[in-house]
Amino acid sequence: MKPELSVVIPCYNEAENVRAICAAVTAEAAQHAASHEILLIDNESTDATRDLMRGLCAEDPRIRAIFNNRNYGQMRSPTYGIYQAEGDAVIGMCADFQDPPAMIGAFVAQWRAGAQVVLGQRRSERTSPLLAAARRLGYAFLRRYGDYPVIPGATGFGLFDREVVDTLAAWNEPEPFFRGMLVESGFRLAVLPFDRPERAAGTSKNDVAALFSFALSGLAGSAKSLLRMPIVLSFLVAGCALLLGAAAAAAALFGGPALALLGFATGFGMFAVLLLFLGLIGEQVRMLAERTRNVPLVIESERINFPPDRRRPASRVLIRRP
Repeated sequence: MKPELSVVIPCYNEAENVRAICAAVTAEAAQHAASHEILLIDNESTDATRDLMRGLCAEDPRIRAIFNNRNYGQMRSPTYGIYQAEGDAVIGMCADFQDPPAMIGAFVAQWRAGAQVVLGQRRSERTSPLLAAARRLGYAFLRRYGDYPVIPGATGFGLFDREVVDTLAAWNEPEPFFRGMLVESGFRLAVLPFDRPERAAGTSKNDVAALFSFALSGLAGSAKSLLRMPIVLSFLVAGCALLLGAAAAAAALFGGPALALLGFATGFGMFAVLLLFLGLIGEQVRMLAERTRNVPLVIESERINFPPDRRRPASRVLIRRP
C-alpha cells in the first residue's frame, strides 16, 4: 500500500548523521501522517554511509534505499529520489539536520489545508560576509532576469503534493533546478520561515566550486531569457552605430573628424551584427534544449526495500546490475 507521506533524504558521506536523521524523521512522521516511508538516496559515499543504510533497511521495511552507480551531483540525485517516492505528499530534506525534522508537522498541516507546495524559508544564513553578499547579488540577478519569481532562503526543503511531483517528473529536465521548477509550475504555494539550526555532525560538502557550479546550473535552468540578451544588446549597439553615423555625416558637412566617427560607426555596426547572430544561435540552443531532454537523472546500482513493480515511468529508471 502506498504511504501517505514520503520523506526523501539524499546522502553523501553522512555516516555521522544517517541513523539519527532517520530516527528523528520516523518520530515526527508517526505523529503527523497515517503512514510513511523514508527514502535514502546515496550519491556514491566513500565512508560507512551505505553500510549503515543497509542496516537501517533491515531494521525497518519503511526505510528504502537507492545507491547511485556514481556521484550525480546535488541537483540530479535529490530530485531523482523525490521522483521515486510514492507518498501522497513528498518531503525533501538534508541528512545533516540543517533542515529540521520538527517542521514536518507544519508542512503536513499546510498541505492538508490546501497547499500543493510548502517551502521552508531560512530566515538567516550562517556564512561569511563575502558569500552572503554573493547570495544577495545572485538573488537580485534572478529577480531581474529569471523566468519566474525567486524565493530567497528557500533551498528546496519542503513538501510537495503527489500531483506536483508527477508533473515535474514528466518535464524530463536533464539538470533539474528543482526549487525553481516548483515555483515555475504555478501550483498553490505556501512558505514557512524557520531558523536554520547547526549541522548535527560532519562538514558541508559544498565548497566554493560546488556552490558556483550549482548557481550556474540554476541560472541556466531558470533564466532562459538570458539567451536572448545578445539580441537586445545588438539593437542597442546598432542604435549607437546609427548615432555615430549621423554624427559622421554632420561632421562631413560642417567640419570635424568625419572619418574617425565613420570608423567608430562601422565598428559598432559590425559588432551589432555579430551580437544579433549570437542571439539567434542562443535562441536555437534554447529550442534544442527544450526538445532533447531525454537522459536519465541517475543510474542505480542497487535499490533496497522497494516492491518489485515500484517503477515510475516519468523518471526513466535505469538500473545497472552489479
